[in-house]
Amino acid sequence: MESRVSAATEMIDYQEGSVVSREVIKKEAGTVTIFAFDKGQGLSEHTAPFDAFVHVLEGEAEITVAGERSSVKSGDIMIMPAGKPHSVHAARRFKMMLVMIRSV
Repeated sequence: MESRVSAATEMIDYQEGSVVSREVIKKEAGTVTIFAFDKGQGLSEHTAPFDAFVHVLEGEAEITVAGERSSVKSGDIMIMPAGKPHSVHAARRFKMMLVMIRSV
C-alpha cells in the first residue's frame, strides 16, 4: 500500500437510487469502507460480529442501534457495538466512513 493524501468524500460518487461502497483498506485486523447513500436509501437491520466506528463525511442520516435511533450529520461519529442490531437510513444524500475492528 502506498502513502497518499485523498479527500474521503471524493473517493466515491453518489448513484441515483443506490447505496455505493468502496473498500479502502482490507486487513486481517479490520476494514475501512467509504459509503455513499442516495436520499431515502439505507441498509436494513443487521448485526456484525465486530465493533464498528462510523464517521459521517457529509449529509444526514438516521442510524438505529439496538432500537435507539440517532440523527447524524457531517462531522459526527458513532460507535456500533458488536452483536447489536443496527440499520442506516439516509435522510438526504449521505456519505460515511465505516471502520470495522476485528477482535481476537
